[in-house]
Amino acid sequence: MVRARVFSAVATIVLLAAGGLAVVSADAAEGKEPPACAAISFRPLAMGAPDGEQDAGLYKSRFVKIELKATVRGGAPDTYYMLINGKRPDPLAGGVPKGTEGCLKSKHVAVPVKAQGNTCTGNRFRVVIERTGDHKTAMLFGLQGNDWLFCSAAKI
Repeated sequence: MVRARVFSAVATIVLLAAGGLAVVSADAAEGKEPPACAAISFRPLAMGAPDGEQDAGLYKSRFVKIELKATVRGGAPDTYYMLINGKRPDPLAGGVPKGTEGCLKSKHVAVPVKAQGNTCTGNRFRVVIERTGDHKTAMLFGLQGNDWLFCSAAKI
């Protein structure tokens, strides 16, 4: 009987301590800053998808929601683009923003970056998010062979 009471007391202490740790780690996560450089990878749509706009991928965190969409024609994806927080962002003029080379290299994107042109295709896709101070930039790349080719960039 004494053993049962001791076991019950120990179990209660362990549960209270675990609950306290959960509250502390939840509070710590609330004040956590987003990373200065991040990359999210997406797979392409399968062939034979219905024509029109199709969802290719979704990433959602407490900082941003990124959707990868594809325009499909004839059952094959014609081009891919991203939505940031539910809206199609205005593309940045001039290609890849200056000062992002270090972030891109850390995410295995070769610098200088090669551009794809007017369409965005590939056998994998990567969105690289670079944060400098209050400015965040999302850059979409499509993998062609061994090269990550630049598709578009936008401010978040």
